Amino acid sequence: MNITVKHASDIPKEDAHGGSGSRRLYIDEAQTPSGNVHGMTHGWLPAGKSFDWHLHDGIEEIMYVIKGEGIVADRDGEYTYQPGTVCVFPANVEHMIKNNSEDEHEFVFIRIFV
Repeated sequence: MNITVKHASDIPKEDAHGGSGSRRLYIDEAQTPSGNVHGMTHGWLPAGKSFDWHLHDGIEEIMYVIKGEGIVADRDGEYTYQPGTVCVFPANVEHMIKNNSEDEHEFVFIRIFV
């Protein structure tokens, strides 16, 4: 079989970004034939928490918002997000994601080697 098939419920949740949220790592670079994809995760950010300032060395990150309204920031400013928002974080650019609401937020992240 050339196609990898998984179900999300079979993948355990783990801490993300120092325990500020959680995630399921759906795929990593070892599971993609080309090796271009660093990872695909499903993330949750609890109310009032943030994925603090961080960057991905040599990796672009794409974030798709499933649930929640909050703020993403880089060193140049802050930008709001809501369900359906897509954010692209360039490689080596410091950024953070903040849930300033009373509800848990939900995202899909795809990280690509550049």
